[in-house]
Amino acid sequence: MEALTLCRTLDDLEALVRAYPGVYVRYSAGPRHDADELSVDGESGLELPGLSVNPLTPEAWWSRPLAHWLARQLMQYQHLGERDGAFGWVLTGREVGRGPDCEPLVVDVVPLARIADPLLEEADALYSRVFDRGALPHHRDRETDNRG
Repeated sequence: MEALTLCRTLDDLEALVRAYPGVYVRYSAGPRHDADELSVDGESGLELPGLSVNPLTPEAWWSRPLAHWLARQLMQYQHLGERDGAFGWVLTGREVGRGPDCEPLVVDVVPLARIADPLLEEADALYSRVFDRGALPHHRDRETDNRG
């Protein structure tokens, strides 16, 4: 197992995201394992040009608290950490493309921390409290939408 710093709280994770540009989460067997692996598209079998990750750095349009973004990102992909030997870890890297689900693909990976279970529990509780879990996008009535 990697000797990564443990991210135990959303505050810990927020500090990492604020300290480094382009921070991602990956659920896998860890950085040591992934150093010798390529991500593969499960449906086509094609090797991808980088590791498949999910962004922890929010998009410019995100106007809610950073903790909300982090909770959402962690919960959206937590199921990937439920595979044997997989866990969540935080990294930086250089984006080289997008995968088949439009996820960033990164190379030149620098591992930063491992996601601890208490952080996932905190993120799950926040996600449940501030989001409508599983809701589909709302469609506006064109007559009431002032944009035309």
